[in-house]
Amino acid sequence: MGIPITNNEIKFVKSLELKKNRDSNGMFVVEGEKMVEEAVRSSFEVFRTYRMSEIGVTAMSRMTSLASPSPALAVLRKPKDLQIEDLSYFSLPENGLFLALDGIRDPGNLGTIIRVADWFGIDAVFASPDTVDIFNPKVVQATMGAIFRVRFHYCDISRLCRFISLSGGDSYGTFLDGENIYSKELNTGEKTKSLIVIGNESNGISDAVSATISDRLYIPSYPENDRGSESLNAAVATAITVAEFRRRTTHNPTPHE
Repeated sequence: MGIPITNNEIKFVKSLELKKNRDSNGMFVVEGEKMVEEAVRSSFEVFRTYRMSEIGVTAMSRMTSLASPSPALAVLRKPKDLQIEDLSYFSLPENGLFLALDGIRDPGNLGTIIRVADWFGIDAVFASPDTVDIFNPKVVQATMGAIFRVRFHYCDISRLCRFISLSGGDSYGTFLDGENIYSKELNTGEKTKSLIVIGNESNGISDAVSATISDRLYIPSYPENDRGSESLNAAVATAITVAEFRRRTTHNPTPHE
């Protein structure tokens, strides 16, 4: 016999598919055996876990946001420092490589970018308020667990660029009229702060943020003067850019270090 679960519980979990309910309750949902295991091991506070073997297929089917119910689901509390209103009170290390997202709207793109940030050891990811909610179910699934390992905050990206500049760091944006990323000297974040800004999928980096960026980068196509596609997918551009910054680091630790 399964563990009893009330209709109100089911409705509550299902309601967290909507951002307004995630915001008002300060909670979000993760689904899948591996995701739930990672959530339990993470620093996130787990409110409750549900397993299909305990509550039954019908109940899990009513709660899931997936095409078919997964064996496990968990409700977690959102971190309290998600929104940064005043950067002057926010603690950042003196050096490091950071990522800023200006108006990323596609959940799949954001989820993939979080995975890229996790893979390349980005020190923190910042996003503009109009970027898709990181706790959107599609974003959560697309991160494949990286959401539990990447430091993520929402803030004013223009102010962040100015903050980085005032602290002696550099901010880089990807543009079609920028300098070739492969030949330009880059601040890899080893001595001072370095920020990479990725723009909206359709419109690129906004004018307000562009005005505060210190360096404009361009990822050349091949052949360089025979570009086919108009631009790169935001997540792909992120991966290429971050990989080049990491390639330039003076010390690449081995897996045993």
